[in-house]
Amino acid sequence: MDAVGVATAAAPHADLSIWGLFWAADFVVKSVMIGLLAASVWCWAIIVEKSLMYRRAAAEMNAFERTFWSGQSLEELYRQQAEKPSGGMGAVFVAAMKEWKRSHEQNASSFAGMQQRLDKVLDVAIFRESDSLEKRLGFLATVGSAGPFIGLFGTVWGIMNAFTNIAASSDTSLAIVAGPIAEALFATAIGLVAAIPAVIAYNKLSADAGKMIGRLEGFADEFSTILSRQLEARNR
Repeated sequence: MDAVGVATAAAPHADLSIWGLFWAADFVVKSVMIGLLAASVWCWAIIVEKSLMYRRAAAEMNAFERTFWSGQSLEELYRQQAEKPSGGMGAVFVAAMKEWKRSHEQNASSFAGMQQRLDKVLDVAIFRESDSLEKRLGFLATVGSAGPFIGLFGTVWGIMNAFTNIAASSDTSLAIVAGPIAEALFATAIGLVAAIPAVIAYNKLSADAGKMIGRLEGFADEFSTILSRQLEARNR
């Protein structure tokens, strides 16, 4: 092949910019790239939303703990928390107080039964709050683990097409090989761009969620102990 032929064959892959590699890629490789980019955007939306949510939840927990341990009566605190939508410790507290008041209104006489119901209510409230804190974190884990392999699939598919075209043209010059292989490798690069922040964010957010869930469980144990003492005092 003469110089003109080489230049003509290399023309479709002459643009090695990001946009050039994307538009010159095969349909399957393009689909992989678009899917990974969409997953990356959604991951960043989750990261931002969860970061703001955890910061707000931690501030609410700190404020509630200060109020709870300030010596304010449980009835007054219950009225304040019940009047507004609450989450975190406030939701756990309200759920337990509702069961406490319901048991007294029904004149429940069994101490063991009341304590068991309170513990179940606290467990359910903690589960709901935990589910809210950990919601959508699984998507980050999925992208973090599957993203590189999806990108690798796009790369393998692109390289297969590249070698097929090279075999058909019977030309192995660098100008012919470089473009298609660069397009294929670009899919792996996008997979890593999606996966790396997702893995880092998942580890960080999971640790933060675990700490807050631990605080909820600790508060539930302390509050259950307080209510247990009051139940014992009333049954004497």
